[in-house]
Amino acid sequence: MLLVYITAICAFGVSVMGHTYHLGSCPVVEPLQGFEMKQLLGKWYVIQKTSTGSRCLTYNFTASSEPDHYTIEQISEHPVLGLASVDNKYHYSGKLVVPNSETPAKMVVNFPLNVAGTASYIVFATDYSTFAGIFTCQKLAFANRQSATILSRTKTLDKVYVDKIRSKLSSYGIDPYDLSIIDQTKCPGQNDDSGVNININDDTFSPQNIAGVVRKAGDKLGDGVEYAAEGAKKIYNTLSSNDKKKYPGRTN
Repeated sequence: MLLVYITAICAFGVSVMGHTYHLGSCPVVEPLQGFEMKQLLGKWYVIQKTSTGSRCLTYNFTASSEPDHYTIEQISEHPVLGLASVDNKYHYSGKLVVPNSETPAKMVVNFPLNVAGTASYIVFATDYSTFAGIFTCQKLAFANRQSATILSRTKTLDKVYVDKIRSKLSSYGIDPYDLSIIDQTKCPGQNDDSGVNININDDTFSPQNIAGVVRKAGDKLGDGVEYAAEGAKKIYNTLSSNDKKKYPGRTN
């Protein structure tokens, strides 16, 4: 039951990593010409993102040992634990691959809780040091699932860059008014690892990781779990006692 609860929390976290659904194929978005992924690596603040309830959301891009393979880690405050005033960070990691080295800005991304599989991941605008615009889309049976993100190297981004990226999205037939604004100015520093850390990656549901989540969350949630467990034990003992009184010869 606890595993189901943890899974539900994780799934809800994914649900606020905003997307919109549209009929038909994915819109055609031009990948940035002359793109160099190595210059995009590192930390970015999410300034705007499609229909999201995420707070204090950042991206961190890192290279792997395999050529044209990268990791994207999305770090945010988990909405459920945040409402409960529990200090936390929600880490959600996916794999990025460049299928064709001639168009490095057109990648494929795969996240562990995305049951529909991979999605396109296109960098359509960036100067590497100030701003970046990313569009991702996943083809479904008769529709598509899409998301746009405006990134900044700092917690704020000048309006001229925001307007530039939103204008590009509009030119591709993507409604910029679907984007939610994320205020980064009141967010704490993300180098602090205190509180509950939830990590969603390829190894998330290994026994070791589940035990780690349970132990860390236990400081905040343990009292409620223990109370529920004690209640269940009392109910069982009461039923068992009544059963024995009704059927004196029964041993189980």
